[in-house]
Amino acid sequence: MYGALWRILPGPWWVRVLILLVLAAAAVAALILWVFPWVDQFVAPQEVTVGG
Repeated sequence: MYGALWRILPGPWWVRVLILLVLAAAAVAALILWVFPWVDQFVAPQEVTVGG
């Protein structure tokens, strides 16, 4: 899969690396901004207390 992705990207290797870094940053941003908050509403918070 990674080999196929590497072959379809245009340009020399440094342009491919830059494109992959931008795509990875966009994926992380999408997860943080939209996916994790949406999933959070379905996860029940657990009440944990630390006794002393």
